[in-house]
Amino acid sequence: MSHPAPAIDRDRVSGAIVAGGQNTRFAGKPKGLCAVGGVRIIDRVRTALESAVHRVALVANAPDADSWLPGIRVLRDRGPERGSLVGLRTAVAGAGHPVIVVAWDMPFVPSELFSLLISRAEPGATAVIPEGPSGPEPMCALYTPACVSAIDSALERRDLRLSSLVSQLRDAVRVGTSEISVLGDPRRLFFNVNTPADLEVAERMARAE
Repeated sequence: MSHPAPAIDRDRVSGAIVAGGQNTRFAGKPKGLCAVGGVRIIDRVRTALESAVHRVALVANAPDADSWLPGIRVLRDRGPERGSLVGLRTAVAGAGHPVIVVAWDMPFVPSELFSLLISRAEPGATAVIPEGPSGPEPMCALYTPACVSAIDSALERRDLRLSSLVSQLRDAVRVGTSEISVLGDPRRLFFNVNTPADLEVAERMARAE
């Protein structure tokens, strides 16, 4: 006799900020530590997460990462490989329960978006992935431990494309832009800072708030 898949315990959803990239475009300065509107991007992400989840961790390999967010647990990648998929694996496996994974270069993600992802976590869902202007946003999504095997398989194949992983996740829930647009312009909500020019754009966007 089969039993229905259990619902996600919303009180046990945590958050993980993934600090990735070599920061070569910022002359070696960690981009998440850059300020937008007078507030570091990493602090903006932390504040939004803490309003929606019960605990936040930081995935980072930098030697001084423990000083970035005092009081926040730091998770480090175990293997020599680097990249977004590796950081995602560290976040999901390190949580051991449903976790919202967010890249540290997204200054405008609101807590309401994270609450929406949690609310869409149907029984049996392996992940809840929002759609942005250019497609799925896997570095701003909710994952369960059931995703670890799919991530490991991708790493074994050396297929580090997050888009490939998303297509392989079974029973993942997609949240469309029509739902997300209620919270604001998806182009703004999912805006990420990859270059100094992006940082200037983000600053103008913050001033317009």
